[in-house]
Amino acid sequence: MVTFRAVPATDPSAVAVLTDYFAMRAAAFPGEYRPAFPGPDAFREPDGVFLLALGDDGEVLGCGAVRRLADGGSGPRFEIKHLFVQPAGRGAGTGRAILEELERRATGWGATELVLDTHHTLEAAGGLYARSGYEQIEPYNENPNATRWYGKAVS
Repeated sequence: MVTFRAVPATDPSAVAVLTDYFAMRAAAFPGEYRPAFPGPDAFREPDGVFLLALGDDGEVLGCGAVRRLADGGSGPRFEIKHLFVQPAGRGAGTGRAILEELERRATGWGATELVLDTHHTLEAAGGLYARSGYEQIEPYNENPNATRWYGKAVS
């Protein structure tokens, strides 16, 4: 079972899991990967949250975050960020659990639209997003590490 702990993105546990995530991405990225660690105010409730996904033994299995963006055409728009699962948590539904928890929190804050960006080489992530109802959309940001953008209407 996965449990969640909200922490500032600058918490040592958050920085450690993001460091692992960015290192994994850099090692497999075709070209120059340009990571950006979030600042202390990047994900503050009720406009956002950074979550650690914890296993039964308290081990950090992954992370994810959500934050409010400028409203879209249908109302409050939130962005999913930094969804990552450590190797120890893969294949057990951890990624889906993180995504669902981020979606639950965003809809609780009034989200009508969720968006995210990713890279086409992250095939497992793209599959998760498609199975979770996300569809490809036009780019909504200028993330140099992204090649695909997804959106989902929620209520």
